[in-house]
Amino acid sequence: MKKMHSGLPENIRNFPWCGSSKDFREKTKGMDFISHCFGGEMMSKQDICSLNYEEIQEEMKRIGEKAFRGRQIYEWLHVKLVDDFSQMTNLSKSLREKLEAHYEIPKLYVAAHQISRKDPTEKFLFELSDGNMIESVLMKYEYGNSVCISSQAGCRMGCRFCASTIGGLKRNLATSEMLRQIYQVQKISGERVSNIVIMGTGEPLDNYENFVKFLHMISDEHGLHISQRSITASTCGIVPKMHELAEEGLQITLALSLHGSSQEKRRELMPVANKYALPKVLEACDHYFEKTGRRVTFEYSLVKGVNDREEDIRGLTGILRHRNCHLNLIPVNPVRERDYQRPTSENALEFKNKLEKNGINVTIRRERGSDIDGACGQLRRRYAAGNKGETDETICND
Repeated sequence: MKKMHSGLPENIRNFPWCGSSKDFREKTKGMDFISHCFGGEMMSKQDICSLNYEEIQEEMKRIGEKAFRGRQIYEWLHVKLVDDFSQMTNLSKSLREKLEAHYEIPKLYVAAHQISRKDPTEKFLFELSDGNMIESVLMKYEYGNSVCISSQAGCRMGCRFCASTIGGLKRNLATSEMLRQIYQVQKISGERVSNIVIMGTGEPLDNYENFVKFLHMISDEHGLHISQRSITASTCGIVPKMHELAEEGLQITLALSLHGSSQEKRRELMPVANKYALPKVLEACDHYFEKTGRRVTFEYSLVKGVNDREEDIRGLTGILRHRNCHLNLIPVNPVRERDYQRPTSENALEFKNKLEKNGINVTIRRERGSDIDGACGQLRRRYAAGNKGETDETICND
């Protein structure tokens, strides 16, 4: 027996092969077990939750089933939000077994769940099937529930003030992993999600194909059918993909992470500005507005002593005054690894008022979840540090 196992990966060799099913599930959690076993002799399962309405019908026909079975499965996955084939009770037992053998529904395990005592905000840390962690945030408003989701595990954009980019990019999220963040939050809260913000960990335009497919599927009339006009996606300014997105025929709101009133300020805070100069980024924003009719939102993280000066007011006025847009000021959240500080509330308000006098449509983003790990990446890093035996104070000084 030992000889037979000797060629297997260590995490397979060490399985308690005769243990209980509970032990087995615990050992295999965080692994795509099928694709790792026996040096690839067993085929990996297909992610059925990433198939759109047409694709899943074609897939059922490919395996010898009727197309309407695909429609039934799609409803189970994207309306009833089940995460196990055994729950699809209007399918035959033989079909459920076939699905179990050849397909997977990617799981998101709740690793941590924080509920704010100050406002109706909840933060979720989800563990993916391969052990990577992502964050989502539920924010409840009078007009409905909004969920902020991640598009990548980690991020490679390197924005200086952001905790999400510390540690770099682990991998892109599958379309299903973006969808299931919303599904999980809706199931846990017991309330419908009406608005989506793709401003969590990651750069959505760096995961372009999966991101665009997600937009089509979440707004599909056969799924949750969330209006595209209720979806906002943030980008740090990947110019070619911004132009491509403008041609997709979508109606989402595009939010540009501006953060600097000039090319020089942007380069100081955002490494991506070294590749895409501010004038080109602004041209892409104008193209998006021209093609979609949707005004662009400009996100501006206020950093004390860095981009909150009089020269920044003049620079922002020059950039925005002639554009049909909105400016969202975000006092930066302190992160231990970064030596940036947030301005006082008084200074932020003064900055806003001066911009308004110059004719800029501007607001200060209302802070949510300030008593929990509200900023992107903080909960994920705090959880990782806790597993390593570090204290909270070594992660962030919020």
